[in-house]
Amino acid sequence: MIEDEEGSSPQQLLDINNKSSISDVFIVGFRIPLNYRLFLFNMFLIIYILTLSCNLLIILLMFFSKLSHSPMYVLLSNLSLSEILFTSNIAPPMLHVISRDGAMFSLVGCFIQFYLFGSLGALESFLLSAMSYDRFLAICKPLNYSLIINPRTCLSLILVSWMSAFLIMSIFLSFLKTLNFCSTNIIDHFFCDFVPLLKLSCSDTSTVQIVVSLLSSTATVFPFLLIIATYGFIIKAITGISSAKGKKKAFSTCSSHLGVVSIYYATLIMVYEIPSGHSLVVNKVLSLLYTVLTPLLNPFIYTLRNQEIKTAITQIWTSKRRVYIFKRKLGCCHKVKEFKKKKK
Repeated sequence: MIEDEEGSSPQQLLDINNKSSISDVFIVGFRIPLNYRLFLFNMFLIIYILTLSCNLLIILLMFFSKLSHSPMYVLLSNLSLSEILFTSNIAPPMLHVISRDGAMFSLVGCFIQFYLFGSLGALESFLLSAMSYDRFLAICKPLNYSLIINPRTCLSLILVSWMSAFLIMSIFLSFLKTLNFCSTNIIDHFFCDFVPLLKLSCSDTSTVQIVVSLLSSTATVFPFLLIIATYGFIIKAITGISSAKGKKKAFSTCSSHLGVVSIYYATLIMVYEIPSGHSLVVNKVLSLLYTVLTPLLNPFIYTLRNQEIKTAITQIWTSKRRVYIFKRKLGCCHKVKEFKKKKK
């Protein structure tokens, strides 16, 4: 999270301000009139609440339904947790910036937000690739699926994803710390992203840019290639199924994951891979797609396109309704007995 004031403990951890003449940064946000800012504030607040609620619903479903025994849905619950952390790192500071029409934050807080942003973004990429591997085994190697993707393997995939994501960003942050930040302290964005942070530096950033290219390839390109490879085998296996019903059933098991992967990488490519010849306004709009809308869309895709999740929601709702009706009937019977006793 971004901090409004400088703190001694994060500052000692990152040791940035000792090398920089800048101690605070001003995040501009959206340069729009007050009435539009109020509209954006309310809209993003609603989106943030919906994102938290929908992703939390998926996590709770994993604990209170039979889906907790499925490796795919254990990975999905971790994806939802990463989405909650990701959007909570971006949305509250952004709402603060919108409400103030720009706000000052400590440079240390800015670095912490960027570190969490990069780590959680890489984590989502790793989890999506792990989920594609799970779908590959379920469709292409169904007889060996339970032997390969056992609880221990699933836990290993999750731990490696979390540890790798934060390790990669720790390496990157160690290089970013070497820069001297003595240029302007104005960030014309709504959060602390990589390119706006580089513009604050008056040092040579070529080495850092090479390092970030290599690390981003590890965090996004390689998982993306793995996903493409696994879906190549999945499509080949599905086309080999003779019956139309079998093809539909096989495709339905991975269609929601494919939808999430498509949205995630499409927005990522638009924001970071396409040459940045467009304006700052377009940059901010594209970043909003990646940081605000994608975490909201993912749980909707999984709940609307996944029959197992819809069934789990229906079962929980039905069981709770039955318990409620049973308690009401029990209460009515108890009242009738009391009435009869009083009458006697």
